[in-house]
Amino acid sequence: MRMISKLIIITLMISLMIVNIPQKVDASLGVSAASAVLIEQKSGRVLFEKDAHTKRRIASITKIMTAILAIESGKMNQYVKVSEQATRAEGSSVYLKPGEKIKLKDLVYGLMLRSGNDTAVAIAEYIGGSVDGFAFLMNQKAREIGMYNTHFANPHGLDDHEDHYSTAYDMAILMRYAMQNKTFQEISGTKVYRAPNPTEDWDRVWKNKNRLLTKYKYTTGGKTGYTKRAKRTLVTTATKGDMDLIAVTLNGPDDWNDHISMYENGFKSFDMAEVLPKGQVNIAKYKQYKGHLYVKKTIVYPVTSEEMDQFSIKYKLEKPRKSIVSRGEAIVGKAEVYLEGRVVQETPIYFEKVQKKEKKGLLNSVKEMFLSFIGVRVNG
Repeated sequence: MRMISKLIIITLMISLMIVNIPQKVDASLGVSAASAVLIEQKSGRVLFEKDAHTKRRIASITKIMTAILAIESGKMNQYVKVSEQATRAEGSSVYLKPGEKIKLKDLVYGLMLRSGNDTAVAIAEYIGGSVDGFAFLMNQKAREIGMYNTHFANPHGLDDHEDHYSTAYDMAILMRYAMQNKTFQEISGTKVYRAPNPTEDWDRVWKNKNRLLTKYKYTTGGKTGYTKRAKRTLVTTATKGDMDLIAVTLNGPDDWNDHISMYENGFKSFDMAEVLPKGQVNIAKYKQYKGHLYVKKTIVYPVTSEEMDQFSIKYKLEKPRKSIVSRGEAIVGKAEVYLEGRVVQETPIYFEKVQKKEKKGLLNSVKEMFLSFIGVRVNG
């Protein structure tokens, strides 16, 4: 994908009230899944959707939440003692043994690559104290990141609870959040992992069940799922050029091809436009701010060719106050990016007071040179 610099129409408004509503573009794309969504990672913009907000069973893509909570616990190098309950988990397994001790890191690899339900229970018991305790943490995190149509009842996605569900859109939100974590990125995209096995003379070798990692060259990670009630579920990520995409399908009988079709359509139809470069912004509204305002990050946004001329930026600033302009750095407003009249991205505007360097007179400069020459340090 190419990075496109844009000439922006700039307007000014004095306010701090903002609404950030990602826009979507519906494309004429057929997928087999009952629910599907394609989003761009940086902006969260929905590029394609099909019944994306309907609550459905999600099977083992549940384990994305289990994995990120384990990673965020900061205990990845700690050893976990496997309970008998964990080894009795139904379905897919990495065949843990009661009483064995295994690193949390290895459990997360077994969870993501082999979809081990035994690893899910072992992680839940270690991080949450129990499966129910861990489910509480899962739902707490879901609310924090905006998964408003989701409820977790277990760490693996088995059909043992009626109140375990999510939507294609919510799972895309979860994957977008998880992919901000470097450790998760690495685990999610690993094709083969070797885990030490202290109870045997051979290591455990796990191959990722995500066939898209080898089937589609732009794939960077993901998680598979299947139960009799949920049918096939799949979350994957893909990167081409400067565009990072997330695809989700629920109840998708042809999910591999669904994801490839969505990715190909997304990469073909959209480009990443540089809407606002980081650095100084010049706004003439208040002289106290002149030359002192800047943004810290570049805003890029996925757009179609037809949308290229539809951006505008509105700078919303607080009125200058002595308490602000006397400080070294402070947030004094926000830059809002509009597309077709709706806010799609925002970033804080910072004020930084530039300290003027004291000018040294000729006499002082000669004095410093003399003192330095005779071995006296000027600064003490």
